[in-house]
Amino acid sequence: MLKTHGFALRYNPALDGLRGVAIALVILSHAHVPLFDGAFFGVDLFFVLSGFLITSLLLMELQAQGRIDYWRFYRRRLLRLMPALLLFLGVYVAVAPLLWPGIDDALSDALVSGLYLADYGIAFFDKPSTLLHMWSLSVEEHFYLIWPPLLALLVTRCKRGRLWQAIAVLWLLDTLWRVACVAADQAFYQVFFRFDTRASGLLAGALLAALLHEQPELIARARRHLHHALWLPLAVPLLMGLGWDSSDALSWGIPAVEGAAVVVLVAVQRQRGVVWQMLSAPALVKLGQLSYGVYLWHYPVVRWLRADLPWPWVVVLGGAISVALAALSYYSIERWALRWRDGHRAPAHKRPPVSAPAH
Repeated sequence: MLKTHGFALRYNPALDGLRGVAIALVILSHAHVPLFDGAFFGVDLFFVLSGFLITSLLLMELQAQGRIDYWRFYRRRLLRLMPALLLFLGVYVAVAPLLWPGIDDALSDALVSGLYLADYGIAFFDKPSTLLHMWSLSVEEHFYLIWPPLLALLVTRCKRGRLWQAIAVLWLLDTLWRVACVAADQAFYQVFFRFDTRASGLLAGALLAALLHEQPELIARARRHLHHALWLPLAVPLLMGLGWDSSDALSWGIPAVEGAAVVVLVAVQRQRGVVWQMLSAPALVKLGQLSYGVYLWHYPVVRWLRADLPWPWVVVLGGAISVALAALSYYSIERWALRWRDGHRAPAHKRPPVSAPAH
């Protein structure tokens, strides 16, 4: 359970399980597994989940305190994300020239990534050229910077119970903006990686958080009829055939995955049922708890392995090495940072798990 100034977000293992699904899909995509070209949609699961959790916590704080402690929010995000990122980038700068002789942009790639500029850097300047997976962390970081004050402003300007409508409009506008960019024949790279064209997933999660906060009875009624919507998550595997550079992925693939993620989040809120049990499988939950570190380490590992090995070996070895490196990072520098962030309370291994954004 995550507690902040008297409000709490109950831990839900299925949310970590959903993270586990997301990182597994991303690894399958980057390992170039046949029939999983569209597995990059796993990143959209991360976006929806992050938007949901961040907005839930901020709304709880606004309700309990009447304001957002911005310094505390940004400090907590920094201590959760930056130590693991700096460790990864430091190792990458040291090891990349050994893995890829002749590489001359490791340091500049690390700098762009560490400054969370990879989304626009890739879209317009082809930087970073090797750490391409850093774009999604940049998208989320921009959301973390902009969303708390924007959410506070929306709360003060919207009528009671109408916040969700304002967020729904923002989601629709961002979705239409991305579709308009596709219709204008902008290059796939320029549309796929940018924060302004990829914020819809974060806003979809934020919309669900606002609905649960303001209209719980509406969500309760929707949950009673959820079986009519469960076809949407089941249809998502059909999107795995959408190849890279597909305008369909940008136009309707992303909204379909966002909708499926929202349906799953609604289904697991009561912490019972078949979907919740599947996502609460211990191995999947553990993978989800390490998903931030796995995401950091997996791309250079998989990229190095796939140059000489067939995809089954890339998946097995790449996944195992990435999990091992993520666990080493988490149980050393990340756990220390979490103790410092939480004011040197009980050691991290003695505290209950936390439903908080980790990617």
